[in-house]
Amino acid sequence: MIKRHLKRQSAPVTWKVNRKGTKFIVRPNPGKSYDLSMPISLIFKNLLNICKTTKEVKSILMDKEVIIDGKRRKDHKYTMGVMDVMSFPVSDEHYRMVFDGKGKLSLIKIEKKEADVRPFKIKGTKLLKKGVMQLNFLEGKTMLPKKGEKYQKGDVLLLNSSTNQVVETFKLEKGAFVAIIAGSQRGKNGIVEKIENKVITIRTNNKEELSTDIKYAMALGKDKPAIKIS
Repeated sequence: MIKRHLKRQSAPVTWKVNRKGTKFIVRPNPGKSYDLSMPISLIFKNLLNICKTTKEVKSILMDKEVIIDGKRRKDHKYTMGVMDVMSFPVSDEHYRMVFDGKGKLSLIKIEKKEADVRPFKIKGTKLLKKGVMQLNFLEGKTMLPKKGEKYQKGDVLLLNSSTNQVVETFKLEKGAFVAIIAGSQRGKNGIVEKIENKVITIRTNNKEELSTDIKYAMALGKDKPAIKIS
């Protein structure tokens, strides 16, 4: 039997939730990694602070448009992942999900011109019939590149959510700006200094040098972030 609730004490460490309170909190719909996403219900109550109860969240979702990555969402258990964009057309407000300096999922306000773009990291590729290469993204989304387009594991594609077109491509290489989205260094970002085997070393804005597994790094620009992340 599928569990409908999640114990508060068992909530991911990346969630900004008070560990003291009611025993259970809403369990997200399956699909995205719990560490990299958060259900709308908790976003409204804990990050945006516009609701106190789940009943209020459901009312807003049914009465007003809440857009996540170009699609209206009405399910309070739907999960918004890191780098996803939430928009409120009525107030013309837009927010991107990122990790703060403490490694917690947080929302930052962004301009409307950024609301239509979202970075996707290629987790792997799959060869289909007739030699067609399928791109598998970290979030579970898949895409078939256009003829002539070549990508590899670790590349990040900046996609337009309305047209699903590639706006820009970022590679994990020396000089690239990257954000760490997992591991003990989660929430840190900086410029790539070197890559050796599967270890990537970056230098942060405060000149701190740190290393982590390359799979935890997400390229977001060539020397500075192409989108707002803080």
